Amino acid sequence: MVYKLISLHMNLFYIISLSLLNLAKPNAAYSVLNFGARPNGQTDSTQAFQKAWAWACKSTKRVTLDVPNGRFVVRPMYFSGPCRNVVTIRIKGTIVGPSDYRVLARSNVWLQFYNVNGLVIHGGTIDARGHSFWACRRRYGYCNHGAQSISFVSCKNVVVRGLTSINSQVSHMSIKNCHNVALNYLTLRAPSGSPNTDGINVQHSNRLTIYGSVIKTGDDCIALGPGTQNTVINQIVCGPGHGISIGSMGNSLKEDGVQNIQVSNVGFWKTTNGVRIKSWARPSNSFVRGITFRNLVMHNVYFPIIIDQKYCPNNQCPHQNSGVKISDVKYINVKGTSKTKEAISLTCSPSNPCKGIRLENIKLSFGSKPAVSSCSHAHGISRGKVIPRSCF
Repeated sequence: MVYKLISLHMNLFYIISLSLLNLAKPNAAYSVLNFGARPNGQTDSTQAFQKAWAWACKSTKRVTLDVPNGRFVVRPMYFSGPCRNVVTIRIKGTIVGPSDYRVLARSNVWLQFYNVNGLVIHGGTIDARGHSFWACRRRYGYCNHGAQSISFVSCKNVVVRGLTSINSQVSHMSIKNCHNVALNYLTLRAPSGSPNTDGINVQHSNRLTIYGSVIKTGDDCIALGPGTQNTVINQIVCGPGHGISIGSMGNSLKEDGVQNIQVSNVGFWKTTNGVRIKSWARPSNSFVRGITFRNLVMHNVYFPIIIDQKYCPNNQCPHQNSGVKISDVKYINVKGTSKTKEAISLTCSPSNPCKGIRLENIKLSFGSKPAVSSCSHAHGISRGKVIPRSCF
């Protein structure tokens, strides 16, 4: 049943993506230059972008905003809806953050889209110029919050296609409380040593696709948080970074769960983790269920397959049992090399053991040596060849 649902969702997502791209064929197109933007990499173009968005959002006709070649300096701004029709932002140039990193660092978000129904962002580059912020954090530990580069909050029917995001201060992209979002052919890049530079963070969102993208960051390539459901991730290159994570879960006693997720055809290159489910060791009513990881290749990944229900970064540990219920998780056709001997680690909750875990056609080695697996309070089955040998 889960497979049928996911297949249906995947087909529907592609239909939504194509239909939105067709809808976005504009009756009117204007360049941000018409509103006073300057592509010289020095002049502040924030007001011009605000005027351009206000015009596009009020239009009764489908419109396109063109961001031509050049570098446009933009401070933190909100692209607020609701809009009266579909808006396309077609980017050929680069949108850059201010030279003073503190302008973005004092804000949680650099470019935020809020309450927009019907949006297409096509092509181009956004560059948050995060190097100075990372240097400050390495030296002083805290340098304001730092800004996510682009965020979508309470949006519907969104397509982001061919966008490149580089040097984000923290996360490149976040999706929260959204419905029907297609993220296709993205390139998200930050150095491996850049702190907290997640690729894509998702929370409380339904019907999402992430397809055909390259994500090289200093943190999770993709993190699926509470309330994420009916999501398809396919054809991804991940690394460096921390891999693809579900969680962290169990942040609070009452928390929405994660369900109906398919991750397939992903290559992990020297990442900390491959596919990970993580939860805090504290009481919670949350859950993770209906998850399929399929056709994955690991290249010198430290922890290729991991469930960690004693998640404890920075030694701030609750020292309780996780209440998060993990069930119906499948790992199918996973191969490659582990950087550590323990290639499969399933550490589940003593009070809420993992159920319905399935390992099928797994072949992971510790370099040229055999790898091992470990299980704690994890219950499931093995099918086909499973190397290292299953600990069920």
